[in-house]
Amino acid sequence: MLSLLGVAAVVVGFAVRLNPLLVVVGAAFITGLAAGLSPFEVLDAFGKSFNDSRFISVAFLVLPMIGVVERAGIQEQARSLMSRLRGISVGRLLIVYLAFRQITSALGLTSIAGHTQTIRPIIAPMAEGAVEARFGPLNPDAQQDVRAAAAATDNIGLFFGEDIFIAIGSILLMVGFLATAGITVDPIHLSIWAIPTAIAAFLIHAARLLLFDRTIRRRLSR
Repeated sequence: MLSLLGVAAVVVGFAVRLNPLLVVVGAAFITGLAAGLSPFEVLDAFGKSFNDSRFISVAFLVLPMIGVVERAGIQEQARSLMSRLRGISVGRLLIVYLAFRQITSALGLTSIAGHTQTIRPIIAPMAEGAVEARFGPLNPDAQQDVRAAAAATDNIGLFFGEDIFIAIGSILLMVGFLATAGITVDPIHLSIWAIPTAIAAFLIHAARLLLFDRTIRRRLSR
């Protein structure tokens, strides 16, 4: 149980707003030392994990591509598209994206969308365009609210969708943790029980988005 002190270190570190990298490294050392590892063994674990996950740096290749398409005017095109579809509200647009994000995450396609790939260059401008088509130019506060709603929709769709996929890290982590306690669980069972939670998350957030529609309409109609 002492190894759980690392979790407490993460919570306290983030609560007092320390450097996230230092917090995570410190928590890892606390967990490793509490589990009986020497400092060198903890460092060895760090090095092995970094080496095994070095392919993650490939994701940085996406950033130049996003910059190119933004410079080519993808955000302006997204706004222009929504200006021609006046019947679509920002809430309905984000509900469609929420369904797309949850379904693709449930199939293991977690990297097919995200804040960098879709929210900033496509979904957020489309959401802003949906509001501007009905109420005119947005003030800075409303613009930030729309962008936050788009980002939150991506987070919720990914978080509650990915647990349905049998080979996702969170499922394997729970299976491994329960195995250490002598509890054998089939990963498919955890995935199946994640479906009701995902459905509930979709319905709750969809209701929030419809309420957000009403809030935006009330604020901008004054």
